[in-house]
Amino acid sequence: TMCPLWRLLILLELLALPLAPRKQPWSGLAQAHRDNKSSLARIIAQGLIKHNAESRIQNIHFGDRLNALAQVAPGMVGWLISGRKHQQQQESSINITNMQLDYGGIQMSFHKEWFSANISLEFDLELRPPFDNNIIKMCAHMSIVVEFWLEKDEFGRRDLVIGKCDAEPSSVHVAVLTEAIPPKMKQFLHNLKDNLQEVLPQLVESQVCPLIGEILGQLDVKLLKSLIEQEAAYEPTHQESSQPSACQAGAPPS
Repeated sequence: TMCPLWRLLILLELLALPLAPRKQPWSGLAQAHRDNKSSLARIIAQGLIKHNAESRIQNIHFGDRLNALAQVAPGMVGWLISGRKHQQQQESSINITNMQLDYGGIQMSFHKEWFSANISLEFDLELRPPFDNNIIKMCAHMSIVVEFWLEKDEFGRRDLVIGKCDAEPSSVHVAVLTEAIPPKMKQFLHNLKDNLQEVLPQLVESQVCPLIGEILGQLDVKLLKSLIEQEAAYEPTHQESSQPSACQAGAPPS
């Protein structure tokens, strides 16, 4: 196991690093938690920055998932694929761009030796359909919630246990930003959007959840317990609600 001194040095290093100013695509979330003083939120944020979480999400490859999404989506009527060869259908692609993770807005909740982190993120999607050369712009928003607690073993020693880590279902939103959509494509996009709302959270979770476990797993349990106790004592009883982003509202940004 890692020497407690090294764990202390890691903690001090993470706390000492300044949060770099970042362009926020949705000002409401940033404004609501600009004054977040949580040391654990800061540690998680710096760890995600250090591990290039945004780049990992932006580099997600859909691979065969995209073809499956297109094939199972109702609305793929004959006119879309008539006369198209199988190779041409394989040219469809979805790329993640403008990835923004709300580092400054990580929300922490505490109860005794249990705590959770709520991490919001938003990104754009560029869809190139298998039957059209025009790029369709979409966006996605979600909040990842991860739970932790300290559990005693048979010898009375505490260990950090990582509970569920997944996207809050009510936070998952996918919207089509391109306004000029041919009428015959609208049903296809509607069903593709619904399918993306099922697939995207799983892909993002696979990148974010292991990183958070690794970040907090490096901390000494005694230090972690002390931080939890301190922050639970000073946790604000009310948090200002944030304004929804353009993607959450399901409308193109003005």
